[in-house]
Amino acid sequence: MILIFGKTGQLARELAADENVACLGRGQADLSDPAACAEAIRQARPQAVINAAAYTAVDKAESEEALAHAVNGAAPGAMAAACADMGIPFVTVSTDYVFDGSGTAPWQPGDAPAPLNAYGRSKLAGENAVRAAGGAYAVLRTSWVVSAHGNNFVKTMLRLGKERDRLTIVADQIGAPAPARDIAAACLQMARQLMADPGKSGTYHFAGLPQTSWAGFAREIFARAGVACAVEDIPTSAYPTPAARPLNSRLDCAALETVFGIPQPDWRMGLNDILKDLGELA
Repeated sequence: MILIFGKTGQLARELAADENVACLGRGQADLSDPAACAEAIRQARPQAVINAAAYTAVDKAESEEALAHAVNGAAPGAMAAACADMGIPFVTVSTDYVFDGSGTAPWQPGDAPAPLNAYGRSKLAGENAVRAAGGAYAVLRTSWVVSAHGNNFVKTMLRLGKERDRLTIVADQIGAPAPARDIAAACLQMARQLMADPGKSGTYHFAGLPQTSWAGFAREIFARAGVACAVEDIPTSAYPTPAARPLNSRLDCAALETVFGIPQPDWRMGLNDILKDLGELA
């Protein structure tokens, strides 16, 4: 059995579809209490652990950085330490926001992090704590997570696109969507392979192909959903937010395929699946 932290989030909902997992919601394991998370692992005695829970309110984290650090930093560290003590692998999901978004080259897993915001700092703290725990682990950095569940860009665009004739969308942040279903499949594969070969431990990147902007992503959503809403490109500077966003969210995912045999998915196929699940595919 693989123990999953998270029950209602985008990634946890997709992981829960696997019959060999057990999911812990906030009622059973509150990530603001790292010691309770470690105890939950010891009680469950799983074969591996995947952390699919996180503090994800990027802008709110600017004013709640201590809470973000507890959930995204201390809790994964405590989980990883418990797993190391038990000799089982730990997989946790991180973010492209650990980078500053400079340049145009895809970020390599070994590139120096320099987060621009509190959310990125909290996720980087979690990465460092997981690595320091000393057990078998995988940190999987991903970007632009979308699914048919929860709040995300796809669902927001569908709602706004039906209400308005035209939307202004940021066009100078470049990256790629990552469907939660594909991330979940990757996490499960990584956990199972780490059981057999802890030597695969490390930091990896996972995002879809091809690269696009938020504006380009919005156009694709509208085209596939048959929504007649025009998209006007704007720069990030025209859409100020409390938390600064990286302009370059491109991720080099080659290592994940080399080590685990997990290729980059075409996010457009994942988008079709999401729209189908929502009953919005044209």
